[in-house]
Amino acid sequence: MAYVLGFEEVSKTSLATVGGKNASLGEMLKAGIRVPPGFAITTDSYLELITRAGIANEIQTILSHVNPTSIPSLDHSSEQIQMLIMKAMVPTPIRRAIAENYYRLCDSCDVQDLPVAVRSSATAEDLPNASFAGQQDTYLWVKGLDQVVKMAQKCWASLFTARAIGYRAKMNFPHDKVLISVGVQKMVNSRTSGVMFTLNPINGDPSRVVVEGSWGFGEAVVSGAVTPDKFVVDKVCFEINERAISAKAVECVYQAEKGVIHSEVDSDRQTIPCMNDRELLELVRVAKRIEDHYGCAMDVEWAIDKDLAFPDNVFIVQSRPETVWSQRPKQALLGNKSGYELLMEKALNPLKIST
Repeated sequence: MAYVLGFEEVSKTSLATVGGKNASLGEMLKAGIRVPPGFAITTDSYLELITRAGIANEIQTILSHVNPTSIPSLDHSSEQIQMLIMKAMVPTPIRRAIAENYYRLCDSCDVQDLPVAVRSSATAEDLPNASFAGQQDTYLWVKGLDQVVKMAQKCWASLFTARAIGYRAKMNFPHDKVLISVGVQKMVNSRTSGVMFTLNPINGDPSRVVVEGSWGFGEAVVSGAVTPDKFVVDKVCFEINERAISAKAVECVYQAEKGVIHSEVDSDRQTIPCMNDRELLELVRVAKRIEDHYGCAMDVEWAIDKDLAFPDNVFIVQSRPETVWSQRPKQALLGNKSGYELLMEKALNPLKIST
Protein backbone atom coordinates (compact mmCIF):
# COMPACT_ATOMS: atom_id res chain seq x y z
CA MET A 1 0.00 0.00 0.00
CA ALA A 2 1.48 3.33 -1.10
CA TYR A 3 0.36 6.32 0.94
CA VAL A 4 2.31 8.83 -1.18
CA LEU A 5 3.66 8.72 -4.76
CA GLY A 6 5.84 11.28 -6.50
CA PHE A 7 4.38 12.83 -9.65
CA GLU A 8 7.18 11.14 -11.60
CA GLU A 9 5.80 7.75 -10.44
CA VAL A 10 2.28 8.23 -11.82
CA SER A 11 0.65 8.52 -15.23
CA LYS A 12 -2.76 8.51 -16.89
CA THR A 13 -3.10 4.86 -15.85
CA SER A 14 -2.96 5.87 -12.16
CA LEU A 15 -6.44 7.43 -12.00
CA ALA A 16 -7.77 5.06 -9.33
CA THR A 17 -4.77 5.75 -7.09
CA VAL A 18 -4.15 9.48 -7.47
CA GLY A 19 -7.25 10.93 -9.16
CA GLY A 20 -7.56 12.82 -12.43
CA LYS A 21 -5.56 15.94 -11.63
CA ASN A 22 -2.52 14.15 -10.23
CA ALA A 23 -2.55 11.49 -12.94
CA SER A 24 -2.45 14.24 -15.57
CA LEU A 25 0.50 15.95 -13.88
CA GLY A 26 2.47 12.71 -13.91
CA GLU A 27 1.55 12.07 -17.53
CA MET A 28 2.76 15.53 -18.58
CA LEU A 29 6.05 15.02 -16.77
CA LYS A 30 6.56 11.83 -18.77
CA ALA A 31 5.88 13.84 -21.95
CA GLY A 32 8.60 16.34 -21.04
CA ILE A 33 6.23 19.18 -20.12
CA ARG A 34 7.49 21.63 -17.49
CA VAL A 35 5.39 20.90 -14.38
CA PRO A 36 6.17 22.16 -10.84
CA PRO A 37 7.52 19.24 -8.75
CA GLY A 38 5.42 17.56 -6.11
CA PHE A 39 3.71 14.39 -4.93
CA ALA A 40 0.31 12.77 -4.59
CA ILE A 41 -1.22 11.58 -1.32
CA THR A 42 -3.03 8.53 -2.64
CA THR A 43 -6.61 7.34 -2.33
CA ASP A 44 -5.24 4.57 -0.08
CA SER A 45 -4.44 7.27 2.48
CA TYR A 46 -8.02 8.55 2.40
CA LEU A 47 -9.44 5.04 2.76
CA GLU A 48 -7.04 4.29 5.59
CA LEU A 49 -8.11 7.45 7.43
CA ILE A 50 -11.85 6.73 7.34
CA THR A 51 -11.32 3.02 8.04
CA ARG A 52 -9.06 3.48 11.07
CA ALA A 53 -11.34 6.21 12.42
CA GLY A 54 -14.31 3.85 12.05
CA ILE A 55 -16.40 6.42 10.18
CA ALA A 56 -16.84 4.77 6.75
CA ASN A 57 -20.20 3.20 7.62
CA GLU A 58 -21.39 6.35 9.37
CA ILE A 59 -20.64 8.38 6.24
CA GLN A 60 -22.69 6.00 4.10
CA THR A 61 -25.56 6.10 6.62
CA ILE A 62 -25.68 9.89 6.50
CA LEU A 63 -25.61 9.83 2.69
CA SER A 64 -28.44 7.29 2.54
CA HIS A 65 -30.75 9.74 4.32
CA VAL A 66 -29.89 12.89 2.34
CA ASN A 67 -32.56 14.51 0.17
CA PRO A 68 -30.61 15.63 -2.93
CA THR A 69 -33.33 18.12 -3.91
CA SER A 70 -33.23 19.89 -0.55
CA ILE A 71 -30.47 22.45 0.03
CA PRO A 72 -30.88 22.33 3.85
CA SER A 73 -30.60 18.52 3.74
CA LEU A 74 -27.49 18.68 1.56
CA ASP A 75 -25.90 21.32 3.79
CA HIS A 76 -26.65 19.39 6.98
CA SER A 77 -25.31 16.10 5.61
CA SER A 78 -22.21 17.80 4.25
CA GLU A 79 -21.49 19.48 7.59
CA GLN A 80 -21.88 16.18 9.48
CA ILE A 81 -19.56 14.21 7.18
CA GLN A 82 -16.89 16.88 6.91
CA MET A 83 -16.83 17.21 10.70
CA LEU A 84 -16.30 13.44 11.04
CA ILE A 85 -13.34 13.55 8.65
CA MET A 86 -11.75 16.64 10.20
CA LYS A 87 -12.00 15.15 13.72
CA ALA A 88 -10.37 11.89 12.64
CA MET A 89 -6.69 11.53 13.56
CA VAL A 90 -4.37 11.15 10.57
CA PRO A 91 -2.69 7.73 11.02
CA THR A 92 1.01 7.92 11.89
CA PRO A 93 2.21 6.00 8.78
CA ILE A 94 0.38 8.46 6.53
CA ARG A 95 1.71 11.53 8.33
CA ARG A 96 5.22 10.03 8.19
CA ALA A 97 4.95 9.43 4.43
CA ILE A 98 3.71 13.01 3.86
CA ALA A 99 6.56 14.35 6.01
CA GLU A 100 9.24 12.38 4.13
CA ASN A 101 8.01 13.60 0.76
CA TYR A 102 7.42 17.21 1.82
CA TYR A 103 10.89 17.53 3.37
CA ARG A 104 12.43 15.90 0.29
CA LEU A 105 10.63 18.48 -1.86
CA CYS A 106 11.91 21.29 0.39
CA ASP A 107 15.45 19.96 0.06
CA SER A 108 15.28 19.61 -3.71
CA CYS A 109 14.08 23.22 -4.01
CA ASP A 110 16.55 24.38 -1.32
CA VAL A 111 13.75 26.17 0.56
CA GLN A 112 12.82 25.46 4.17
CA ASP A 113 9.03 25.18 4.68
CA LEU A 114 8.56 25.42 0.92
CA PRO A 115 5.25 27.07 -0.09
CA VAL A 116 3.06 24.54 -1.89
CA ALA A 117 -0.35 24.27 -3.46
CA VAL A 118 -2.50 21.55 -1.88
CA ARG A 119 -5.12 20.41 -4.39
CA SER A 120 -7.90 17.83 -4.34
CA SER A 121 -7.75 15.19 -7.06
CA ALA A 122 -10.85 13.00 -7.21
CA THR A 123 -11.10 9.75 -9.17
CA ALA A 124 -14.26 10.94 -10.97
CA GLU A 125 -12.69 14.07 -12.46
CA ASP A 126 -12.53 14.70 -16.22
CA LEU A 127 -15.12 12.11 -17.23
CA PRO A 128 -16.58 12.77 -20.70
CA ASN A 129 -20.21 12.70 -19.53
CA ALA A 130 -19.90 14.55 -16.21
CA SER A 131 -18.11 17.58 -14.83
CA PHE A 132 -16.86 16.58 -11.38
CA ALA A 133 -13.70 18.71 -11.66
CA GLY A 134 -13.58 21.82 -9.49
CA GLN A 135 -16.01 20.52 -6.87
CA GLN A 136 -13.35 19.91 -4.23
CA ASP A 137 -11.02 22.31 -2.47
CA THR A 138 -7.63 23.82 -3.32
CA TYR A 139 -5.33 25.68 -0.92
CA LEU A 140 -2.52 27.96 -2.09
CA TRP A 141 0.75 29.00 -0.47
CA VAL A 142 0.67 26.38 2.27
CA LYS A 143 3.89 26.32 4.34
CA GLY A 144 5.18 23.77 6.86
CA LEU A 145 4.35 20.11 7.48
CA ASP A 146 1.53 20.71 9.97
CA GLN A 147 -0.29 22.99 7.55
CA VAL A 148 0.23 20.59 4.64
CA VAL A 149 -1.34 17.73 6.65
CA LYS A 150 -4.19 19.96 7.83
CA MET A 151 -5.01 21.16 4.30
CA ALA A 152 -4.79 17.63 2.96
CA GLN A 153 -7.40 16.61 5.52
CA LYS A 154 -9.58 19.53 4.40
CA CYS A 155 -9.25 18.30 0.82
CA TRP A 156 -10.38 14.81 1.89
CA ALA A 157 -13.36 16.36 3.67
CA SER A 158 -14.23 18.43 0.58
CA LEU A 159 -15.21 15.22 -1.21
CA PHE A 160 -18.47 15.78 0.67
CA THR A 161 -19.30 19.41 0.03
CA ALA A 162 -23.03 19.97 -0.44
CA ARG A 163 -22.38 20.73 -4.12
CA ALA A 164 -20.44 17.48 -4.64
CA ILE A 165 -23.03 15.35 -2.85
CA GLY A 166 -25.88 16.90 -4.82
CA TYR A 167 -24.12 16.58 -8.16
CA ARG A 168 -23.28 12.91 -7.65
CA ALA A 169 -26.90 12.25 -6.72
CA LYS A 170 -28.10 14.13 -9.81
CA MET A 171 -25.79 12.10 -12.06
CA ASN A 172 -26.74 8.81 -10.33
CA PHE A 173 -23.07 8.33 -9.49
CA PRO A 174 -22.59 6.18 -6.34
CA HIS A 175 -20.86 8.11 -3.56
CA ASP A 176 -18.72 5.13 -2.60
CA LYS A 177 -17.34 4.88 -6.15
CA VAL A 178 -15.60 8.26 -5.87
CA LEU A 179 -12.35 8.43 -3.93
CA ILE A 180 -10.03 11.35 -3.36
CA SER A 181 -6.30 11.92 -3.60
CA VAL A 182 -4.43 15.13 -2.74
CA GLY A 183 -1.69 16.79 -4.78
CA VAL A 184 1.09 18.70 -3.01
CA GLN A 185 2.95 20.83 -5.55
CA LYS A 186 5.64 23.50 -5.39
CA MET A 187 3.90 26.86 -5.54
CA VAL A 188 4.58 28.90 -8.67
CA ASN A 189 5.15 32.51 -7.62
CA SER A 190 2.96 33.66 -10.46
CA ARG A 191 3.44 36.99 -12.15
CA THR A 192 0.79 35.92 -14.64
CA SER A 193 -1.43 32.86 -14.97
CA GLY A 194 -4.54 31.62 -16.68
CA VAL A 195 -6.05 29.00 -18.95
CA MET A 196 -5.76 28.00 -22.58
CA PHE A 197 -7.62 25.76 -25.00
CA THR A 198 -6.12 23.93 -27.96
CA LEU A 199 -9.19 24.82 -29.99
CA ASN A 200 -11.37 27.90 -30.08
CA PRO A 201 -14.02 27.28 -27.37
CA ILE A 202 -16.38 29.74 -29.08
CA ASN A 203 -16.72 27.89 -32.38
CA GLY A 204 -14.65 24.71 -32.01
CA ASP A 205 -12.03 25.77 -34.58
CA PRO A 206 -9.18 23.24 -34.08
CA SER A 207 -6.62 25.42 -35.90
CA ARG A 208 -6.47 27.96 -33.07
CA VAL A 209 -5.12 28.07 -29.53
CA VAL A 210 -6.97 30.49 -27.24
CA VAL A 211 -5.01 31.82 -24.26
CA GLU A 212 -6.58 33.80 -21.41
CA GLY A 213 -4.54 35.27 -18.58
CA SER A 214 -4.28 37.90 -15.89
CA TRP A 215 -1.93 39.08 -13.17
CA GLY A 216 -1.21 36.90 -10.13
CA PHE A 217 -2.49 33.40 -9.35
CA GLY A 218 -4.93 31.70 -11.69
CA GLU A 219 -7.76 31.62 -9.16
CA ALA A 220 -8.74 35.17 -10.18
CA VAL A 221 -9.33 33.96 -13.75
CA VAL A 222 -10.94 30.62 -12.88
CA SER A 223 -13.31 32.19 -10.34
CA GLY A 224 -14.34 34.99 -12.72
CA ALA A 225 -13.09 37.73 -10.39
CA VAL A 226 -11.38 39.42 -13.34
CA THR A 227 -11.90 39.65 -17.09
CA PRO A 228 -8.64 38.24 -18.47
CA ASP A 229 -6.60 39.26 -21.47
CA LYS A 230 -7.42 37.04 -24.45
CA PHE A 231 -5.17 35.97 -27.31
CA VAL A 232 -6.07 33.81 -30.30
CA VAL A 233 -3.09 32.24 -32.04
CA ASP A 234 -2.88 30.20 -35.25
CA LYS A 235 -1.71 26.74 -34.27
CA VAL A 236 0.19 26.13 -37.51
CA CYS A 237 2.00 29.36 -38.35
CA PHE A 238 1.99 30.86 -34.82
CA GLU A 239 0.43 34.09 -36.03
CA ILE A 240 -1.37 36.06 -33.32
CA ASN A 241 -4.81 36.61 -34.86
CA GLU A 242 -6.53 38.39 -32.00
CA ARG A 243 -5.60 40.40 -28.92
CA ALA A 244 -8.11 41.67 -26.37
CA ILE A 245 -6.44 43.45 -23.45
CA SER A 246 -8.78 43.93 -20.50
CA ALA A 247 -8.66 46.30 -17.54
CA LYS A 248 -7.44 43.83 -14.92
CA ALA A 249 -8.44 45.58 -11.70
CA VAL A 250 -7.65 42.79 -9.21
CA GLU A 251 -5.09 40.02 -8.84
CA CYS A 252 -4.81 37.00 -6.57
CA VAL A 253 -1.51 37.29 -4.65
CA TYR A 254 0.19 36.17 -1.45
CA GLN A 255 0.92 38.66 1.32
CA ALA A 256 2.87 37.52 4.38
CA GLU A 257 0.55 39.19 6.87
CA LYS A 258 -2.74 38.25 5.16
CA GLY A 259 -2.10 35.08 3.14
CA VAL A 260 -3.63 34.66 -0.33
CA ILE A 261 -5.88 37.62 -1.12
CA HIS A 262 -7.46 39.51 -4.00
CA SER A 263 -5.51 42.76 -4.24
CA GLU A 264 -6.14 45.88 -6.29
CA VAL A 265 -3.86 46.25 -9.32
CA ASP A 266 -2.04 49.56 -9.74
CA SER A 267 -3.82 51.71 -12.34
CA ASP A 268 -0.77 51.93 -14.61
CA ARG A 269 -0.58 48.11 -14.83
CA GLN A 270 -4.27 47.33 -15.34
CA THR A 271 -4.30 47.75 -19.14
CA ILE A 272 -0.82 46.40 -19.85
CA PRO A 273 -0.79 42.95 -21.51
CA CYS A 274 -0.17 40.32 -18.84
CA MET A 275 2.51 38.61 -20.97
CA ASN A 276 4.79 39.39 -23.89
CA ASP A 277 4.65 37.71 -27.30
CA ARG A 278 7.60 35.45 -26.55
CA GLU A 279 5.83 34.01 -23.49
CA LEU A 280 2.55 33.72 -25.38
CA LEU A 281 4.08 31.74 -28.24
CA GLU A 282 5.94 29.49 -25.80
CA LEU A 283 2.57 28.69 -24.19
CA VAL A 284 1.14 27.85 -27.61
CA ARG A 285 4.10 25.57 -28.39
CA VAL A 286 3.59 23.76 -25.08
CA ALA A 287 -0.17 23.52 -25.72
CA LYS A 288 0.49 21.82 -29.06
CA ARG A 289 2.85 19.32 -27.42
CA ILE A 290 0.23 18.48 -24.80
CA GLU A 291 -2.46 18.05 -27.45
CA ASP A 292 -0.19 15.86 -29.57
CA HIS A 293 0.64 13.72 -26.56
CA TYR A 294 -2.98 13.17 -25.53
CA GLY A 295 -4.34 13.02 -29.07
CA CYS A 296 -7.29 15.32 -28.35
CA ALA A 297 -8.19 18.95 -27.67
CA MET A 298 -7.09 20.06 -24.21
CA ASP A 299 -8.07 22.53 -21.49
CA VAL A 300 -4.85 23.68 -19.79
CA GLU A 301 -4.01 25.81 -16.74
CA TRP A 302 -0.62 27.58 -16.78
CA ALA A 303 1.48 30.00 -14.76
CA ILE A 304 4.50 32.24 -15.42
CA ASP A 305 6.86 32.53 -12.43
CA LYS A 306 8.08 36.05 -11.62
CA ASP A 307 11.32 34.75 -10.05
CA LEU A 308 12.66 32.76 -13.03
CA ALA A 309 14.02 33.61 -16.47
CA PHE A 310 12.32 32.72 -19.75
CA PRO A 311 11.58 29.98 -20.80
CA ASP A 312 12.11 28.25 -17.44
CA ASN A 313 9.41 30.49 -15.94
CA VAL A 314 6.58 28.93 -18.00
CA PHE A 315 4.79 26.11 -16.12
CA ILE A 316 1.76 23.93 -16.69
CA VAL A 317 -0.16 23.27 -13.48
CA GLN A 318 -3.12 21.29 -14.80
CA SER A 319 -4.42 19.76 -18.01
CA ARG A 320 -7.58 17.90 -18.92
CA PRO A 321 -9.38 16.91 -22.14
CA GLU A 322 -11.73 19.56 -23.51
CA THR A 323 -15.28 18.28 -23.03
CA VAL A 324 -17.64 20.64 -24.89
CA TRP A 325 -16.68 20.49 -28.56
CA SER A 326 -15.06 17.08 -28.22
CA GLN A 327 -18.45 15.52 -27.44
CA ARG A 328 -20.17 16.97 -30.50
CA PRO A 329 -20.50 14.82 -33.63
CA LYS A 330 -17.95 15.74 -36.27
CA GLN A 331 -19.70 17.47 -39.18
CA ALA A 332 -18.40 19.03 -42.34
CA LEU A 333 -18.37 22.82 -42.17
CA LEU A 334 -19.34 23.54 -45.79
CA GLY A 335 -21.83 21.68 -47.92
CA ASN A 336 -21.31 18.41 -46.04
CA LYS A 337 -17.87 18.12 -47.66
CA SER A 338 -14.65 17.44 -45.84
CA GLY A 339 -11.73 19.83 -45.97
CA TYR A 340 -9.88 17.36 -48.20
CA GLU A 341 -12.80 17.19 -50.63
CA LEU A 342 -13.03 20.98 -50.82
CA LEU A 343 -9.30 21.31 -51.49
CA MET A 344 -9.34 18.65 -54.21
CA GLU A 345 -12.38 20.21 -55.80
CA LYS A 346 -10.59 23.54 -55.95
CA ALA A 347 -7.39 21.99 -57.29
CA LEU A 348 -9.16 20.10 -60.08
CA ASN A 349 -11.16 23.08 -61.32
CA PRO A 350 -10.21 23.89 -64.93
CA LEU A 351 -7.74 26.75 -65.14
CA LYS A 352 -9.11 29.64 -67.22
CA ILE A 353 -6.61 31.73 -69.17
CA SER A 354 -7.73 34.99 -70.66
CA THR A 355 -6.66 35.68 -74.22
